[in-house]
Amino acid sequence: MGKLRPLAPQHGAALLRNRIPGAVMAQRDLQQDFQNQFNDVVSRLQSKQLFQSDWDIASFAIFFIFIGMVLLLVILVIIRCCCCCCCDEKPKRRKVGIDNMGLEP
Repeated sequence: MGKLRPLAPQHGAALLRNRIPGAVMAQRDLQQDFQNQFNDVVSRLQSKQLFQSDWDIASFAIFFIFIGMVLLLVILVIIRCCCCCCCDEKPKRRKVGIDNMGLEP
């Protein structure tokens, strides 16, 4: 194998020119997708018909149940950390299990 030589500046510029139209098209497509989605949301708000199918209702309910559970867990953690008085005491250590008398001499 021979030595690798760096690309000349004109080659790099040609590669860059070839990539730019694809990037611009991708950006235009992304912008168009956002605009279509925004228009869909605005039209649903104007028609006051947010849920157009049963799947919309189910996904909305699952989303709010998830958010509610996360908030509940955060509240429980805050209560445990801030309001619990058991932090001052050392936990009592006790033996777990039974004594094996067969090991005694």
